Amino acid sequence: MATEIERKFLVNDEQWKAAVLSRSSLTQAYLMTGEDRSLRVRIENDNRATLCIKIGVSSLQREEFEYPVPVADARAMVRQAIGNVIEKTRHLIHHHGYLWEVDVYHGAYAGLVVAEVELEQADETPPLPDWVGLEVTADKRYSNASLATSDCFRELCNGPSS
Repeated sequence: MATEIERKFLVNDEQWKAAVLSRSSLTQAYLMTGEDRSLRVRIENDNRATLCIKIGVSSLQREEFEYPVPVADARAMVRQAIGNVIEKTRHLIHHHGYLWEVDVYHGAYAGLVVAEVELEQADETPPLPDWVGLEVTADKRYSNASLATSDCFRELCNGPSS
């Protein structure tokens, strides 16, 4: 059993691009979501796939179980997704001893750029890069499960639909 501890931030500007170490293309689809759990399939660079179960009510700290699955199986699961399939490019950046993941969303969520940093302890306070802005760790609207199953991001950008 692994515990995921991460903080999530909106990205202010494009300064982060100069520090990118690597990038990967991700497709993720949710097969089940609940108040305190989710089941997701992810395909990375069209050649690696994982099934991930996350359990916990806190956005900061949850139990995470991740297993490799055949890409063909993952593609079949993506076709069974609930809600929107998320497409994004993940960029990895080292900053003061921490590995940051900057996700640039495409498709329905084009324009959304989020940075995440994984921590060893929940009370850890990593030095923040200049390009991060508002912390959205506790804002469930920015969880990938919420993005996949609701129109919350469109409302954030465009105001509530009439």
